Amino acid sequence: MDRVSKMVAEKPVVIFSKSSCCISHTIRSLFSDFGVNPTVYELDEIPGGREVEQALSRLGCNPSVPAVFIGGEFVGGANEIMSLHLKRSLKPMLKRAGALWL
Repeated sequence: MDRVSKMVAEKPVVIFSKSSCCISHTIRSLFSDFGVNPTVYELDEIPGGREVEQALSRLGCNPSVPAVFIGGEFVGGANEIMSLHLKRSLKPMLKRAGALWL
């Protein structure tokens, strides 16, 4: 958990992903379309990625990717992000975190 906390600290948006996950790609594309440049950690490409994935599972992220943190707080996976987007709550959240300037 400490490692995940350090990885998300002081970054407006962090996405934990896997390079082969199409849902993770969709979430990254959504943020990109907003003009947000998230920090992305590909768990299948970083050292210790399996341990990070286990920590994300303990946080309640199931499936473990994508896991999205905004303003240092765990927001959720694809379902939560899409729900926030459809409720028009995602952009204000990104703005408060300093990731979006509209």
